[in-house]
Amino acid sequence: MDLNTEMDHMSTKDKGLDPLMLLDQFFELWNNDGLKMLHLAAIQGFPKLSEPLEALLTILERCPGKQKGRSHTLGSHILMEFQTWIKEHPQVSLNSISEDRAVELQNRALGLLTDIQPDFVDGLINIYQLKSLDPSILCLHIVKLQTLRCYKEAITLSIKFELQTELNPEEMLVPLILQDKLQLAESFVKGHSQLEQRLVMLLDSWCHPDFNLEDIRKHFPQLSLSKHYAAQVQPKLLTRHVYRLMEKFKIDQSLCPNALHKRRLDTLRYLMFKRFGEKTMTEENWTDHVQYVVSDDLHLQVHLVEMLVKYSCLQKAAQWSLRYKIPRNRLPLGVWETQQSLPPDQQQICSDPITPEEWVPPQSHCQKFYQVPLTKDKVYFIDTLETLHRCQSIVLKEGGIVGVDMEWQPTFGCASSQKVSLIQLAMLDQVFLLDLSAKAFCQQPDLLGFIRALYSEPNILKLGYSMSGDLKCLSATWPELSEEPLKMEGFLDLLRVHQKIQCGKVNRLPSGPREVLVGEDSAEKGLSLLVQQVLGKPLDKTQQMSNWEKRPLRISQIRYAVADAYCLLDVFSTLSSDPASFGLPADLRSITSGQSETRKDKKQKEKKGKKTEQALGKEECQGAQRVTPSHSDKVKGLLCGKLPPEDSPPLPPQQLRVVCDNMLQGLGRYLRCLGVDVVMLENSDDHRVAAQLAQAEGRVILTCGQPFQTLRSQVGEGRCLSLDCSEKARDQAIRVLRHFNVQPSPSDIFSRCQACNSDQYVAIPRADMVTMLKDKGFLQDHNTEGMLEKSCQQEELRLNDTVTLSTTPEPPRYATQCRWASLSRLDRDTLTFPGGSPIQLHTVPPGLLQRIPLFYVCTRCGKVFWEGSHFDRVLSMFQEVLHVTDEDSISAAGQ
Repeated sequence: MDLNTEMDHMSTKDKGLDPLMLLDQFFELWNNDGLKMLHLAAIQGFPKLSEPLEALLTILERCPGKQKGRSHTLGSHILMEFQTWIKEHPQVSLNSISEDRAVELQNRALGLLTDIQPDFVDGLINIYQLKSLDPSILCLHIVKLQTLRCYKEAITLSIKFELQTELNPEEMLVPLILQDKLQLAESFVKGHSQLEQRLVMLLDSWCHPDFNLEDIRKHFPQLSLSKHYAAQVQPKLLTRHVYRLMEKFKIDQSLCPNALHKRRLDTLRYLMFKRFGEKTMTEENWTDHVQYVVSDDLHLQVHLVEMLVKYSCLQKAAQWSLRYKIPRNRLPLGVWETQQSLPPDQQQICSDPITPEEWVPPQSHCQKFYQVPLTKDKVYFIDTLETLHRCQSIVLKEGGIVGVDMEWQPTFGCASSQKVSLIQLAMLDQVFLLDLSAKAFCQQPDLLGFIRALYSEPNILKLGYSMSGDLKCLSATWPELSEEPLKMEGFLDLLRVHQKIQCGKVNRLPSGPREVLVGEDSAEKGLSLLVQQVLGKPLDKTQQMSNWEKRPLRISQIRYAVADAYCLLDVFSTLSSDPASFGLPADLRSITSGQSETRKDKKQKEKKGKKTEQALGKEECQGAQRVTPSHSDKVKGLLCGKLPPEDSPPLPPQQLRVVCDNMLQGLGRYLRCLGVDVVMLENSDDHRVAAQLAQAEGRVILTCGQPFQTLRSQVGEGRCLSLDCSEKARDQAIRVLRHFNVQPSPSDIFSRCQACNSDQYVAIPRADMVTMLKDKGFLQDHNTEGMLEKSCQQEELRLNDTVTLSTTPEPPRYATQCRWASLSRLDRDTLTFPGGSPIQLHTVPPGLLQRIPLFYVCTRCGKVFWEGSHFDRVLSMFQEVLHVTDEDSISAAGQ
């Protein structure tokens, strides 16, 4: 019996075709994968239904195998076929039946809207005109979905029905945020300024130090708050979301005090580390930034004083407490007494240099850092129209070469945008500094016109380094650039040239026989590293994080700004004179043009890469690529971000160099704990910093979430690995080790400092540690001293005033995988290492001294470590990836 005969047989004159019989026919064809026959059955069957609109609902309600979110289901295909058919039969509509009957069908159709597949939902909404229903009925359906925990479906339908203002925003948003669906929550509030504000304020309220997840449980008892939910309310993550949404929705910062306080507190900790830990920030710059960050917040002022006390800076703590007039009852121990002992001339904080600065720095500075071959009179400050026109007449001459750089005030993430304070234009015999901090000058149309003319002139070669950040800050400075972007012609980004150089093995410095490994064992990075590799000396970056808004600028700031732009000319000249020795083509400009890709090319490349990944079955290794199975090149390949061959021997963790995005700091700590060379972004760092570090130091980026695509496009294929944010940090670490075929051993555990990533320690016996604690006033309990005297007596007899590693008993388990320095390098008076870092004696509990015979101190940051149970916990945690030898087993058994 053919299809037409069967249809005629099933139909009757009065009732028409039974919808359930038609469903059976559809189901039989569906199971036999007869989509074409199903289409034919629908075309022939729908006209034979006496009431097609009611029959469709009956079919969909009884349709078996309904799967949420899937478009290739039987119900979806039936609905799609019905939509096609009804377009050709406009007489079949709700308008052709009674109002009561139409509302009844609409309510039935509304009951089917628990699916979120767009075609399915939109089809029912259009066929049954559901948007015409009473909003109260629609809201009731949304609430019902909420009680059924169909949160995603509820939010999707509320957006389609435009019910955002009719619903309780907290009831709608909280479940989504906790389920890591903040993007849906943003879609819900988008376009409704009050709702946008409420979402941001809700997130900010969760950033409060006293916030407890139990508060949400009380208001939302239907939510089963698991550990996954708790991960979504971490203050660091929430603060990042608040700042992003404040910028996106243009929300006033004053409405988000908790996130602002959290970000400023994190920034304050960072500044303390830069000044007293790394010692890489000058006193003047540190003072300027501290004043900006702390501002008039009493809690931050108290935190500042407490941190200074922890860093053993009682005098500074007293000075700052006097400056902010902190009440005595809020002062840490010892600060009030120090205040009283300060002479009047030392009670004030001074951010300016005590002695006037000279243009020519000291000889020691000249020997260590790159110097600009210009006198001070060749540097011109441009802050008026008259000086601007003179500058313009010189800079815009055809055939010239100009080094372009910019400086802006660091905001440490406490502000949504950064505006340019200074533009440096360097030419061979002079440098112009355009002062954009003067608003009257910055707002002059002639100034923006000059910038447009310079950027668009193809016959003037403009040199820069990583100019994308400059362009972003320029757009924040001049909103007109967002509407009419700069036309960029005649540019050479030396970052691209630097990347080309880094592909080589070694660069020989022109000024001497010493060789520098690109991206390895170098404290320099970015432009400073390029200058060191090409010109022999790095840049002095001390003034990089200066207060560039403050006027007048210090001489050291001007000298830094001039060097940052002028060095581009010297680097270009040296590379152009002998490009082959650096592995570069004769025409350096071809490097930039050769790497430019159209948007279409990039999309095609990404599609091709995805197909390759799927063929290899490496879904978790997004962007990674295999290399030729040459074991001799595996280390070089790893530094370039390439995976080692599958059949090659495992690599030691010291040869894996990564940079962890600030979303993966937990992962970074675990990898560093296992001996991997890890740089971790600070909380206030932009994601793009990871790309800069990867490019400058030959590292692989580890990231998760949305930044992956952006970062991968900046560093190229195989240099960026995306991880699952929902995984625990331990599981992420195991995934990374297996991905790169890295196999640590027990001797690698703690071979790097957990605080600063250094692999150099000094061993300090208990007797010396006791002496140091006594001298610095950290051991004042006489009973404790008496108990320790006996345990230290034997050690004091056999140890001299200067103790080296050779005299230390029982070296630690990671002794073979890290470098050991002599205790003789320690300054006995100040207890600081040659780099300037003091031993962090305040972290050593006196109670440990009786049972710990040997302490290990990082020579870079001064952090103190000792053998404890944490080693065994790490050993147990990562036993599945650790390579344990017989020797390790014997050693462990003897512990």
